Amino acid sequence: MNDPQTLDLILTDTRQSAAIITFNRPATRNALSAEMLDRLDHVIADLTLRTDIATLIFTGRDNAFLSGANIRELTQLDQHSALLFSERGQRLFQRIATSQQRTVAAINGYCMGGGLDFALACDLRIATPAAEFAHPGAQLGIITGWGGTQRLPLLIGRIRAMEFFTTARRLSAIEAFNIGLVDAVDAFPLQYSLHLST
Repeated sequence: MNDPQTLDLILTDTRQSAAIITFNRPATRNALSAEMLDRLDHVIADLTLRTDIATLIFTGRDNAFLSGANIRELTQLDQHSALLFSERGQRLFQRIATSQQRTVAAINGYCMGGGLDFALACDLRIATPAAEFAHPGAQLGIITGWGGTQRLPLLIGRIRAMEFFTTARRLSAIEAFNIGLVDAVDAFPLQYSLHLST
């Protein structure tokens, strides 16, 4: 069995004109650590320069897409380092939002907090029926800092977004589809996304 510490944090695979980027920290439900953000930043920088890649598809290992920022790391931040960490994520997610390639979040499970912010930066969101969505910051006394407070109201409306942020309630994939948070629900979101890329 692989030691989680030795796993490549981000896996990439190219299929014709699509690049599949897989978050590979299953032991932490793909929490976005500083190290993972660094690795993802390099991967995105390389892929967005490639003219042979038309679509970037993001997905996660096991039963998680992205479970948000690494809480242990967040508790170690002071006011200054918290601001830098927030700005770092914002720059990365904005690069995805403005990429010339089509970006698709193939959401295969938990999509929480900063992970949901990531999905919101993508052009399309395709979820499995078992996927769950939440911004749990209200339970922790924090609020997301990676652009979700701006992107979510544009997608589902201000009132629904405010409820989402203040209650930390989890939404099922069907509920997320019904309010326009995801574009489709499919048992095989990666295959669905690859079909869209052709």
